[in-house]
Amino acid sequence: MPAASPLPPLADHAEGLAWLSRDPALGAMLAPLPALPVLTPAPDPFGTLVRSVVGQQLSVKAAASIHTRLCTALGGVSAETLRGAVPENLRAQGLSWAKVRTVQALADAALSGAVDFEQLSALPDEEVIAALTPLPGIGRWTVEMFLLFGLARPDVFSFGDLVLRQGVERLYPEATTRAAQEAVVAAWSPYRSLASRAFWFEVALRRAAAKGGGEVSPLEPV
Repeated sequence: MPAASPLPPLADHAEGLAWLSRDPALGAMLAPLPALPVLTPAPDPFGTLVRSVVGQQLSVKAAASIHTRLCTALGGVSAETLRGAVPENLRAQGLSWAKVRTVQALADAALSGAVDFEQLSALPDEEVIAALTPLPGIGRWTVEMFLLFGLARPDVFSFGDLVLRQGVERLYPEATTRAAQEAVVAAWSPYRSLASRAFWFEVALRRAAAKGGGEVSPLEPV
């Protein structure tokens, strides 16, 4: 039996919003939110995954700052520039030693052909996860963010993400077990990426309002 093809990126959000709004609790959260931009696959899958690694356990602002410093120091982020960099130079741009090891392992995998980054877009979600998680420092959450923001996959919801877990708990306080929460989220398929982004955006807007306003990116997790 041939492998299943991945779901294509969404061309618009109308059908997805209608589907998700069948859930009354989720629909009430979605209704007042500004429209989210449609995601398209990133032109540089390798660079996108490196950026996800840089952003692990950091605020969006801190991650963007470090990534900018990295690009400036290397003259651009690629498998070649990362592999050729002195580890101490990468550390000096703000990467932890663990992340230095991870981005250089990603570079090794790309250059050796152990991971064909250009072909990842043809693989189903779980096969992308299986291809990348053996690399040091690459966990399921990192690959799920890559699937969602790098490959624009439409049906990703990460229970490894605190904001997403808290969002489900807030809408469904009676769903007290992981199995119950997974059952809630399963009903949102095949548009779980849109639900994920809505949770992040809603939290970011509330946080910004609490601080007196400010710009909020609808293109990043929080």
